[in-house]
Amino acid sequence: MKNKMEIRNCTINDIDEIFRLYKIASDYQKAKKKVVVWPNFKRTLVETEIAENRQWKMLIDGEIACLWAIAFQDEQIWEEKNKDSAIYIHRIATNPNFRGNNFVEKIVNWAKKYAKSMDKQFVRLDTLGNNVKLIQHYENAGFEFLGMFDLNNTDTLPEHYHNVPACLFEINLNKQTEKSSR
Repeated sequence: MKNKMEIRNCTINDIDEIFRLYKIASDYQKAKKKVVVWPNFKRTLVETEIAENRQWKMLIDGEIACLWAIAFQDEQIWEEKNKDSAIYIHRIATNPNFRGNNFVEKIVNWAKKYAKSMDKQFVRLDTLGNNVKLIQHYENAGFEFLGMFDLNNTDTLPEHYHNVPACLFEINLNKQTEKSSR
């Protein structure tokens, strides 16, 4: 029997599970050593994302398998490129019971459709530090790796962005449309 997968907005009822998965992700990052570890995110940040329908979950047979947040602006990280029409994916966290299912690829497929429906040209994400495996993973999911960049102003960003280079990735939906029409 095939598992039923669906993507929905998170609700306030999901908030404890969101923070449980963030903690698991942070603990996993700590155990890996040499990767940037997520801080404890503010509950108000997640509550706002939920209220604005920017916190998403992937359900498999009714259980949260994976979650992520999106933004429509990301000026401190993307600086001048923030003027582009884009959605930005943040904080992908996977339920350990579902690891190994390549949810990034499923999120990318969803994000491309969602971005097109919102008339956006780019799907973007960032990660921190020189995590070669993660860079390759995002490239395999269809992102173009734009390089590593020192951020100019991290004052209001979460602490894990301070003093570490950001790896920037994007999918240009216009380029993908050009390729498919050839």
